[in-house]
Amino acid sequence: MTLHAHAPAGAERLRGECLTAGYDERPVVHEVDFRVPDGQVTMLLGPNGSGKSTLLKTLARTLAPAQGRVLLDGTAIHRSSTREIARKLGVLPQGPSAPEGVTVRELVALGRFPHQHLWRQWTREDERAVNDAMATANVAAFADRPIDDLSGGQRQRCWIAMILAQETDLILLDEPTTFLDLKVQVDLLELLVRLAHDNGRTLLVVLHDLNLAAAYADVLVMMRNGRIVHSGTPETVFTAGNLRTVFDLEANVIRDPHSGRLLCVPALSSPAASRRIETACAPA
Repeated sequence: MTLHAHAPAGAERLRGECLTAGYDERPVVHEVDFRVPDGQVTMLLGPNGSGKSTLLKTLARTLAPAQGRVLLDGTAIHRSSTREIARKLGVLPQGPSAPEGVTVRELVALGRFPHQHLWRQWTREDERAVNDAMATANVAAFADRPIDDLSGGQRQRCWIAMILAQETDLILLDEPTTFLDLKVQVDLLELLVRLAHDNGRTLLVVLHDLNLAAAYADVLVMMRNGRIVHSGTPETVFTAGNLRTVFDLEANVIRDPHSGRLLCVPALSSPAASRRIETACAPA
């Protein structure tokens, strides 16, 4: 199914203006202006406590800003109904949990909630959307199995399928790869990139892994102390200087000779660690 954006020409569909947000009257995000580029994968990076998850929650309407506003298609998002927003915006929080015993198909079908009304019950269109979402997320083979029986990576794909069943073209994900094996993380990120590049969806993703973010992002955004300090392509943002100032990390940024992707390699301050590397790399 082709999804259509509704933003005015030349404007991003989702943006925040002068956002200040936090918890218990304690600001975590400070006067942030932020636009989510349409049709691309934007990765939010930052050290713990930098405000990246708080910013995403504010943009997702799960946290009301103390100051500023979030606009979706030119309308203040916190003044719109939950159902109306859910037709346009899909959100996957950290560590989602499903009711005990729910099957994959039942979970994915929850994504059709925004399209249900008292006068509109389950339809063939809903069934098609659920089947398409499971196929795209590669979980159709598990359709009748309980979510609890699946691996962590399989469960995460099921949650993404639920978001896809909403048939929104804006998707926000908060650390979707946490606690997953590296291969599973890579497979999941490749799925997200395909959603943007092949299906025209817009994704905003909070991620911890610096190298994976640099490898898969179209746009990298670095936060520190509740403010955006760098934003742009990985080529311009993923530098040794920025890693030092944002993460207090001494690292070299190199280019993988096979993929051409940028990688950060932490600098070794310990002579013993350096000797172990040299020994491991020495010819037999």
